[in-house]
Amino acid sequence: MDEERLQAYRNLIQELLSCPSGQESEVLNSHWDLLDGGLVQVIQQVAELLLEKGNNNAAECLTNVAGLLAQILGLSSTSPTSSQLPTADSQLNFVMEVLQATEESNGNPQVVYPLLQANLDKLDDNLAVLLRYWATVILAEVEPELAESIALDIVNFSNLIQKFPLGSRETNLEIAITGYEVVSTVFAREACPQDWATTQNNLAAAYRNRIRGQKADNLEAAIKAFQRALQVRTREAFPQDWAMTQNNLANAYGERIRGEKADNLEAAINAHKVALQVYTRETFPQKWAMTQNNLGNAYLYRIRGEKADNLEAAINAFQSALQVRTREAFPQDWATTQNNLGIAYSKRIMGEKADNLEDAINAYQAALQVYTREAFPQQWATTQNNLGEAYRRISGEKADNLEAAINAYQAALQVYTREAFPQDWAMTQNNLAIAYSNRIMGEKADNLEDAINAFQAALQVLTREAFPQDHSETLFNLGLAYQDAQQLTNAYNAFADAIKTVESLRGEIVSGSGIEADKQKLAEKYNQIYSSMVKVCVELNKPTEAIEYVERSKGRNLVELLANKNLYPKRDRYPNPEVYQAHCQQLEQLRREIPVIQRELEILTRNRESEDKYRETIKTQQQRLKNLKQNQDNLLKEINQLDFSFRCTQQVEPISFSDIQTLIDDHTAIIQWYITDNQILTFTITRQNQHPQVRQSSSKERKALFGLTIKYLVTYYEKKDQWQTKLDNLLSRLAQILHIDEIIAKLLQDQKCKQLILIPHRFLHLFPLHALPIENREQQANNSEQNTHTNNAYLLDLFPKGVRYAPSCQLLQLSQKQERPDFSKLFAIQNPTNDLYYADFKVNNILPLFSSSQVLAKQDATEAAVKTSQEMPLSHCIDFYCHGEFNLESPLESALILAKDQNTILWQIYLFMWAVESRSYSLIRYVFSKEYERLTLTEIFGLSLNQCRLVTLSACETGITAVAGSTDYQYNSDEYISLPSGFLYAGSPSVVSSLWKVDEFATALLMIKFYQNLSQFPTRETGAVAVALNQAQTWLREVTKEELEKWKNHLNLLSLTPNQKVDWLLWFRKMKPKEQPFKSPYYWAAFCAIGK
Repeated sequence: MDEERLQAYRNLIQELLSCPSGQESEVLNSHWDLLDGGLVQVIQQVAELLLEKGNNNAAECLTNVAGLLAQILGLSSTSPTSSQLPTADSQLNFVMEVLQATEESNGNPQVVYPLLQANLDKLDDNLAVLLRYWATVILAEVEPELAESIALDIVNFSNLIQKFPLGSRETNLEIAITGYEVVSTVFAREACPQDWATTQNNLAAAYRNRIRGQKADNLEAAIKAFQRALQVRTREAFPQDWAMTQNNLANAYGERIRGEKADNLEAAINAHKVALQVYTRETFPQKWAMTQNNLGNAYLYRIRGEKADNLEAAINAFQSALQVRTREAFPQDWATTQNNLGIAYSKRIMGEKADNLEDAINAYQAALQVYTREAFPQQWATTQNNLGEAYRRISGEKADNLEAAINAYQAALQVYTREAFPQDWAMTQNNLAIAYSNRIMGEKADNLEDAINAFQAALQVLTREAFPQDHSETLFNLGLAYQDAQQLTNAYNAFADAIKTVESLRGEIVSGSGIEADKQKLAEKYNQIYSSMVKVCVELNKPTEAIEYVERSKGRNLVELLANKNLYPKRDRYPNPEVYQAHCQQLEQLRREIPVIQRELEILTRNRESEDKYRETIKTQQQRLKNLKQNQDNLLKEINQLDFSFRCTQQVEPISFSDIQTLIDDHTAIIQWYITDNQILTFTITRQNQHPQVRQSSSKERKALFGLTIKYLVTYYEKKDQWQTKLDNLLSRLAQILHIDEIIAKLLQDQKCKQLILIPHRFLHLFPLHALPIENREQQANNSEQNTHTNNAYLLDLFPKGVRYAPSCQLLQLSQKQERPDFSKLFAIQNPTNDLYYADFKVNNILPLFSSSQVLAKQDATEAAVKTSQEMPLSHCIDFYCHGEFNLESPLESALILAKDQNTILWQIYLFMWAVESRSYSLIRYVFSKEYERLTLTEIFGLSLNQCRLVTLSACETGITAVAGSTDYQYNSDEYISLPSGFLYAGSPSVVSSLWKVDEFATALLMIKFYQNLSQFPTRETGAVAVALNQAQTWLREVTKEELEKWKNHLNLLSLTPNQKVDWLLWFRKMKPKEQPFKSPYYWAAFCAIGK
């Protein structure tokens, strides 16, 4: 006996000794190639040694195994001591008998099932071991024709026992899997392709239903087997079998645990749809209805696309299925689809909520006409649970509905016991707890206690390891119940555990599809956990923890992108410098390409209409993204072999309060806002205070802020003239709501603060907070080192070292780490649409401030020219003097407007002529809609600006963020999605951008003054951009006609056209010498300095 096989025996024996009692046969079945006389001999030797050492239990276990193997192998051995084990002879005879019955009846269950029922004691794990060994030997020894006949009998027997309702379902599936696997030597793909494909399909079905082993592993095995079957079962050769396997594969993808959930559901939907190409209602009505039902389920839980559209697709599919699945013809299927339809209606977004929930209740009650507790206990319990959920959410008599919900949940728990249905039991406990949390009848304290007990019960099953998303949601609900019961410490602990789970889920999404929409939706779904945690921290007087959790909620997607963007492996771990350089270049390239495609896919899949229109593009880009992600995975594996520590750098740690304090000096403060559902929290952070100072607003002030935001947006988009004249009043009202005077007075009273960093939240991103008017002017204006010509004072007047913005403290930390001391090279985009009156004047007046520059002017400033420019990546300052637009519907399609390429113009002329000739008016409209090219936010993410210190966006609406009014995000996420976010990711630590459609003349003057001021900061230290901008804004606000005339004499006026000179002359003549033409915030307050 060779040493290698002896060691394999020893390993198997160790596995037998360590496995749970009763699973020895399963272990043997997985190592059937080791089952021989040598193994029996070694087992007996080990058993004797164990007996000598007094380990009687282990020795007896091995003796029983040896006896069983000896009988299977036909060897003489000590008989097993356990009389409960059936003998191998009796089981082998039973195998012969059942295979003969299967052959003679052609697999008729009416013949085979009575035989199985009479021999239930023989349907155990030993039978699977014996079947594998016996079939392996027999099929190798007999003639090929006979081997094929025996193999067919084994497959038919496996099909029957897989569906056999008696005995142990778990064991029956193991026997079936053994049968399918053991015939693989006979039904090889090359020799018997059709039989091989059928066996693979059935094997996959058994693995999908398998109880033993890890569910994730079983589903992976099922998917692979279904895919193998489809290699033979093509639509052309076997259309019906192809459709059936596609449908099975779709169901497996729908249940899949590994991989990204969104990707799995897309695969399921695609497979169901292709199955419907064969399963038509006319040809295969029952299978068509079954597939429609399955397709509805996939749409019901779909992540990609618009949720409302997905739910409508689900409802349509279920209603289609019910055209065939009637109560009279197919009562059980009818009830199943009615239950599914009820779920879809309960989740529905379109239509009236009350009507949808009423439809859901009607569907559930219809299902319960068939799903009685006696006939279908499990389905009855499921539908009762769903019915309870609908009653809990429906309007009307809230108290009565909640009682109905509680009764339904309690009914479901009569069947859903922890022992029989642990997961369903836990989910129903969770639902029952939510109902108790909201219950109106009874004592509130008792109801909350019942809720807490039910949540805790649910968590016994819904563990972080097994069900991370359900675990986090249940912890969140438990935390809310604790909070409502004023058990704040318990609430804190529950929310903290929930957040840990949520953040681990983010990591799985990052390593999965990586599609930002998936992370975005996760952020929206769990944002309330962070909000609740912050509120509890404040209530517990834990301001440090509160600000740290605020930071953990803000802009995590962008933080991860930026934090990992500039991380590279350690050079000293590489023996070959060429390999190191190649790895870094590949990593950088992938980091640029992947986010661009991710964002493009997010745009294309945002709703059903878009998906249908761009289906082929989506498929192409999804495959491209998959390839890039695979390339990235392969590259990271190569890197980790040389620098194992690099793997650890991919996880971004949250910023601590002590780290936040290191971002500022003794004369700088941070004001960070956080808006909950009923409060405005204002955190003031300085180096001097050990904890952040927290101001809590009233719920009335929170409502007032929301009302003011709506008024601001409506006036801005619908009545721009009114908005402009009311801007000062709107900002005054905002200052009152935020109590900015009180906050600033306290800040300036405690220490001499010279610089302020503002971190807005949600819709506060809309407003120029640096331009908030200050009422306590005389007291606070003493802090300003600037001269004033007016009694009006604004926030920026109080901080001589500037007021700047940051999306979050962690993003501020990342931007301040980027050292970019050089500021000599300018890259400018100048008037690409040729309609900006003062573009030439502005650009020509800033060019002398740089030692070198490149300008893409007018028709030369195309999208292609910008993307392919060799100078842009090397420039220190990039200035876009062009139009911009923010897309409320789809923020990632926000863009800077560029010139149209000459080739595009020629193509449009040709297309226009053809459209006119063919009288295609829709095509004519399309041609005229493509007037200019656009550099979108998605494309900006793909730029490489690693030498850049500043990007200036002298355009309209370039600073608006998605969290401030996007209909896509509905204020539910704390992510920072805006044009500045794209430039921050592309490499610039500072961005200057605007919050509204700006006045062109005022902007030209402001930008010239800004660059003049910035030239006075040779080292470009942190905060220099904000100081230069604030000084320019104050100058523009206070400059008189008289001062402006003197200043313009120092400018380059050669670029002004004769008409512009006349306009200037007439404009100056209209004003009095001391008049301040740009006094209104409309002219000067739009621009914000973001970042370093």
